[in-house]
Amino acid sequence: MEKLSKLAETMIGSEIVRLGNEISERKRKGENIFNFTIGDFDPCVFPIPEELEKLIIESYQHHYTNYPPADGIIELRESVAAFLKEWEGLDYSPSEIQIASGGRPLIYTLFKTLVDENDKIIYAVPSWNNNHYTNLHKGEHCVIDTKPENNFMPTADDIAANIKDAALICLCTPQNPTGTTLNKESLSNICDLIVNENNRRAKNAKKLYLMYDQIYWTLTYGSIEHYNPVTVNAEMRNYTIFIDGISKAFAATGVRVGWAFGPSAVLAKMKAFLSHIGAWAPMAEQKATAKYLSQKELLQQHFEKFKAELELRLNKIYEGLVNLKKEGFNVDAITPQAGIYLTVKFDLVGRKTGEAELTMQEDVTEYLLNKAKLAVVPFYAFGAGEKSSWYRLSVGTCKIQDIEPFLQNLKKALQALR
Repeated sequence: MEKLSKLAETMIGSEIVRLGNEISERKRKGENIFNFTIGDFDPCVFPIPEELEKLIIESYQHHYTNYPPADGIIELRESVAAFLKEWEGLDYSPSEIQIASGGRPLIYTLFKTLVDENDKIIYAVPSWNNNHYTNLHKGEHCVIDTKPENNFMPTADDIAANIKDAALICLCTPQNPTGTTLNKESLSNICDLIVNENNRRAKNAKKLYLMYDQIYWTLTYGSIEHYNPVTVNAEMRNYTIFIDGISKAFAATGVRVGWAFGPSAVLAKMKAFLSHIGAWAPMAEQKATAKYLSQKELLQQHFEKFKAELELRLNKIYEGLVNLKKEGFNVDAITPQAGIYLTVKFDLVGRKTGEAELTMQEDVTEYLLNKAKLAVVPFYAFGAGEKSSWYRLSVGTCKIQDIEPFLQNLKKALQALR
């Protein structure tokens, strides 16, 4: 093999991508698999809002196909500012908002802006891609192994033990992969820690920042509420960079419009990095999103219908798993809270099927795929320990009519174990 850069040769591949490729190949060969691995939406089940689609088409018809400004068109930044004020009570000016082609380039450039080699990065597991971004920037991994009794969210006590000299704390709520949320008290306690730590540091020292990924914040169910650092602690405005966008709120993952907002000095450097990368949201999509976000009544109608459909699927699967648990099978699930994910448990290591024994959690994952035709992503793909029996189940591509057959398949597979 050719000699490449040290970074390229030490880069860790994505377990989620590997699993997804395997499932795609098996489906291509005609195998019927209930695929709940994809953190995306099937456009045939969850299309983007009709008005947004119409506005995108019109924008291309008006030939909005040139380069956008590096920080995003002013109409979109103004529209995002108004959207945040109206829907979340956050008051940010257009100059404090950065547009990009989704959340990923914003997270990447935020790391580029804040993280030096060997800087300490605090993040919880399971969580999406924090391990990979830390690797890419040669940061020091400070990993918090979360617990189901805390909804797989880090606590202030978890963070306090590691906060000294850290450069960045990464929080995501509602969280990928768990679909759980950080409650107000926990968030407030974490914010107090960050403010106190920054007050402790010398004036010329690097500050501790919080990356607050809230890409799923519009998708909460029942009595669950989303909270943000700046609302619970006004001083956090100086230290919080939000990651947000339309991908999950409007089932528009492929439309590629995301935004970050936070301290202007940090955002200015993120803009500089993005100008070199060129990871801008397309001009036409920016024009369309700017117009769509300003239509409050249409947004309200979309959220009511969209959330109801997602919640219906999450609850049906949750209830089915709870019934299996009541029947004595070693499965469990956390009550749906938010997003498009359900946290489920398959505690099957040590069980036998025929002459074979499920000796590792990886064996359980393969057994579920081969016997139940059920594809879910193990938490060890999100940085949790290899022995973790918890999984992410995504309903973004789920058809209602598939839920009962999947549960029946699963029950038969569980019955076959001894």
